[in-house]
Amino acid sequence: MLEAKDHNDKLLVSELKNGNEKAFRSLFDLYYQDIYGYSISLLKSKEAAEENVQDVFMKVWQHRENLNLEQSFKAYIFTIARNQAFNTLNKAANDQILKEAVFYESQKSHEYGDYSIREEDCKKLRKQAIKQLPPKRKQIFKMSRKKGMSYEEISQELGISINTVRNQMSKALESMRVFFQVHDEII
Repeated sequence: MLEAKDHNDKLLVSELKNGNEKAFRSLFDLYYQDIYGYSISLLKSKEAAEENVQDVFMKVWQHRENLNLEQSFKAYIFTIARNQAFNTLNKAANDQILKEAVFYESQKSHEYGDYSIREEDCKKLRKQAIKQLPPKRKQIFKMSRKKGMSYEEISQELGISINTVRNQMSKALESMRVFFQVHDEII
């Protein structure tokens, strides 16, 4: 059974190397929960874990031509997830405000009430970040993240190229990262 899964992974990775977006989506769907669970165990934040998963798969897509078919894909993406999470934690450790929020204040906020208040603040901040996106970019972002549509499905529905969808999503994520950095005192 394990050999069949390994063989299926190798076929998907081989297709991904050739730029097959369906193979990429299949690998994303196959490993999303595992990478998310691992990320949340390291980062202790749903939002940070979600962003970590997105960053992992963005790196996979960007470097797809260099994938090694002999290497375990699962080990490869878990290594990326770990390194990305450690980079995030290192950045938090070097940022005085973020350090206090993550490492010191989190000790005080283990009670459910504090957690739910922070989670509500994060949800509000996320909504504000989405709201500030240009209309077309916001539409593409919502179709991808809220409706779970693939880039191909979005491009077909909106009558635009997949590259346009990919570029708009990249710009949306970058814009949101900048927004969160500016408003990180809330988090």
